[in-house]
Order: sequence, then C-alpha cells, then structure tokens
Amino acid sequence: MAFDAKKFIPQAVEDIRKAVGKDKCIIAVSGGVDSMVAATLAAKAVPNQLVAVFVDTGFMRKNEAEHVEEAAGKVGIPIRIASEQERFIKKLEGISEPEQKRKIIGEQFIRVFEEIAKKEKVKVLIQGTIAPDWIESGGGGRQTIKSHHNVGGLPKDMDLKLCEPLRELYKHEVRMLGKELGLPDYIFERQPFPGPGLAVRIVGEISREKLEIVKDACFIVEEELDRASTQKKMERPWQYFAAVLPSKTVGVAGDERIYKYTVVVRAVRSLDGMTANFSEIPYEVLSKISTRITNEIRGVGRVVYDITNKPPSTIEME
Repeated sequence: MAFDAKKFIPQAVEDIRKAVGKDKCIIAVSGGVDSMVAATLAAKAVPNQLVAVFVDTGFMRKNEAEHVEEAAGKVGIPIRIASEQERFIKKLEGISEPEQKRKIIGEQFIRVFEEIAKKEKVKVLIQGTIAPDWIESGGGGRQTIKSHHNVGGLPKDMDLKLCEPLRELYKHEVRMLGKELGLPDYIFERQPFPGPGLAVRIVGEISREKLEIVKDACFIVEEELDRASTQKKMERPWQYFAAVLPSKTVGVAGDERIYKYTVVVRAVRSLDGMTANFSEIPYEVLSKISTRITNEIRGVGRVVYDITNKPPSTIEME
C-alpha cells in the first residue's frame, strides 16, 4: 500500500502524546530531514512540553549550527545550541575503529541530553530514527552492518524513555511527510547526513587535522555539485560528500616532493538508502572539485572518485 502522509500525521501526533503523557520531552535536532520532521510532529503534539536541542559535536558540516538555528526558527521550533565540540573531539581523538566511534558518539549524545534533561526535568527522548537505522544496526536475528549512533550506540543505562515516531518509515516517506507538514524544500529535500557526522568520514584514526580537512572538503563537494545540478549539468545526487583516507601519498608541488592525505569523493543515486548506485558526474565537475580541494586544502595531495555501488559497499565510508 502506498504511503499516505496525510493519514500518518494525526496518528503520529496522537502516538507522541500517548508516549509523552504529561512529562517533558527532549529531541535532538540535527538539521537533517529526519530530526526536523520528528521535531515538527512533536511540536504539534506537545508544544509546551518539548525541549529541542542541537548538539554541536564539532563533527558537523561547516557553519551547521547557524544553519540549523535559522531553519528551526523558520518552522517555529524553539531550539537551543549545546556547544560540546571539545567534549566529543577529546573522546574520539585517536579512535580508529568505526563501531567504537559510533558507540562513543551515541553515548556522549545521550549524556548531553541527560544533563539537560535533569535540569529541565525531562523524562522522554524523541528521536528521528527511521527504518534503515535499526535494520543496519542489527539485532533480532539481523547481522550488524553498522551501528547507527541512535540505535546501536545508545547506552544500556540510559535514563530516558524512548519515543521514535518515524521508526517504520524510509527516507522517501519522511521527505513526503516533511512536504505535507509544510517544511521548506531545503529541509525536506536535503541530502542525508550521518548521525555520527564527519567522524565516519575520517577513515581510521581521528585527528583534529583530518577533521578540518574533511570539513572543508565536504563543503567544496556540496557547493560544486549543488552548482552543477542547478546549472542542469547533471542530476542532483541523493547523497554526496568527501572522506579522508588514513594514509598519505607522495606528490609534487613545483620542484618539491609532498606527502599529503588522499580525499575520496562519493556521490550516489538512491530511493531509500538501502541500495545505491554511484552517480555519473561529468568530468569537468570532478575536475573542478579536485582542483579546488588540492588548491584550497593544504593537507590534501590527491583526490579520487568512488564508483562502488551499495551493495557491496555502504554509502558512507564507515
């Protein structure tokens, strides 16, 4: 049966009211479509009981805190910014194993919310978890592909009741909901961004240097592919970003040898994120991206384009 956003909204609002009751609730708003749709539903259901928080982990997109604050304001969601960059970076510095990264991030998110919840006397945590999150996180006889921080990364001793109004939906259905709820198109059409943020776009060990590299590289990739799709040079991919590899390669600048990091550019076409094909980006666009990254980011000496589908790969690097 086709998904009906109009029918889903009143049922979701009623489900949230039942789950929250008379308690106060807290929701993490990341700026992505899942959390913004969940927050909008919660604001409809329990407007005077909702505490909406954007946690700036330091692993977010460039200028993301400002963007989220502006977007939330436009849809009438009062939001507070929790600046926790040092807390997250210190916990993750030197960590290389992907599942460990996700679990650390998941736990730290919850600890931040628990601290705010204690001050606000909050009892319920609302999340924008969708079906691919818990499917890929394993459990119930399913193999773990990767633990999403909002599922496999949740600590077992969490002191908040969980409410997930979008749990059975896929990304395209959440986008339909966003449109029906009246969210601006730059919210409900926005490309997915991983919950652990740029931590899973730094392949291997995390360092502050690599974090700055991947933040700038992702900004360039998004800017150039947005421009190319606006100019009708290509179809806009479903998801597109850059990641930095753990090893350095030799290059040359002028007459001198250089030894710098390699950046991987990835762009895919997909409907729901469960499967994906790599996007066929015009060479002139790839050339512009490569030139900008190597010219503007000091620590990068090589750029490659990932042409692997899902399966066998996942969309993100980790």
